[in-house]
Amino acid sequence: MEKSAIDKIMAPVSRFIHLEYTSGIVLLASVIVAIVWANSGYHEFYEHLWHINFSVGFDNFMLTHPLHIWINDGLMAIFFFVIGLELKREFMEGELSSLKKASLPMTAALGGMLLPALIYFAINKGTDADHGWGIPMATDIAFALALLSMASKNIPVSVKVFLSALAVADDLGAVLVIAFFYTAEINFISLAIGGGFLLVLIAGNLLGIRSSLFYLIIGIGVWIGFLLSGVHATIAGVLVAFTIPAVTKINEHIYSDNLRKLSHDFETDIPEKGSLITPKQNKTIQKVKSLSMAAETPLQTIEHALHPWVAFGIMPLFALANAGIVIGSDFFSSIINPVSIGVAAGLIIGKFIGILLFCWIMVKLKLASLPEQANWKHIAGVALLAGIGFTMSLFVSGLAFKNPVFIDQAKYGILIASVLAGLLGTVVLKRIGKSGS
Repeated sequence: MEKSAIDKIMAPVSRFIHLEYTSGIVLLASVIVAIVWANSGYHEFYEHLWHINFSVGFDNFMLTHPLHIWINDGLMAIFFFVIGLELKREFMEGELSSLKKASLPMTAALGGMLLPALIYFAINKGTDADHGWGIPMATDIAFALALLSMASKNIPVSVKVFLSALAVADDLGAVLVIAFFYTAEINFISLAIGGGFLLVLIAGNLLGIRSSLFYLIIGIGVWIGFLLSGVHATIAGVLVAFTIPAVTKINEHIYSDNLRKLSHDFETDIPEKGSLITPKQNKTIQKVKSLSMAAETPLQTIEHALHPWVAFGIMPLFALANAGIVIGSDFFSSIINPVSIGVAAGLIIGKFIGILLFCWIMVKLKLASLPEQANWKHIAGVALLAGIGFTMSLFVSGLAFKNPVFIDQAKYGILIASVLAGLLGTVVLKRIGKSGS
């Protein structure tokens, strides 16, 4: 394959990894701020802030919820919307687009979900907290990719792509778990209304509607319907994402030919004096904009526009609102409980063994092969980093438990596991990078 073709394929992956690297640092800063704030003299303000009621609506239709609900059920729906866009893109043309590409990361993700859930359930079986088995199943892609990037410059790009694909497949599993196992009682009338709006979006896709505003307005209707139905509103984000068109209006050749003609028109009308462009040049620029929009898919356009907002706004705000763990003098004694131990063991031990074991089975049966230039040490390092379950694990813990004691205990386990998994994974990968194998 020519170098230019390779660069064309890897450029989006490189941009994605760089974005996740920087967002991981911002996310870490938010976690530190939340913990320091919750343990400072302003801890009462921290607790009170997220319980302030906020209302949106008109006349007799008002949605009133505490601020943390708007973040967890509202803003996080946008987070899941972007996950849905990533999933659709990966299934269409990315690392999950064919059985050959998807088999190893999806199987690894399956192993990395099953074993943590089984370990947690085994420790908490028969208790009031056994419903929390979904908490240690997820991987935080931002933290994991950030640490992978910091671990060593000598790590093959294929390993980073493998971790990205694994985490995306992991997100799909988490979405399905939330949909089927962490849904409250269902109001079928509200669900039907949300489903009706969803059908309108599907019809819009089939009719060739490409307006982002159309999908935004109708998508809000889907979100409200799901929010009022009892099915978690974040599922609406994923479903709406799958209705976004992923085809261009014109193909690459037509775009290139027309762009060359417009470029020529622009150059032939360059004014001799002054910094202003001519009316003809301005008209040409508008044509270039319209042409470029026709050559882009709405899916990629929306994903590109929203990803920075999610990475640098929504996820840090979610961490700030949910990561405020009180670390008192009895912290180490308070983490000795089935919930904390189950979550920590699931993330650190379950993720590591599950991913490594399922990868080994696939390779041993010759159903898949390791990523190019990667070895089992790389897979072991990735399996350790996958134990960083921060954002999604915190999110699921809020769905799994209503008892604030269990939620705090889950947070203890998530924090400890994420720190240990991050440290162990980074050390292993750094040693591999130094040794070169």
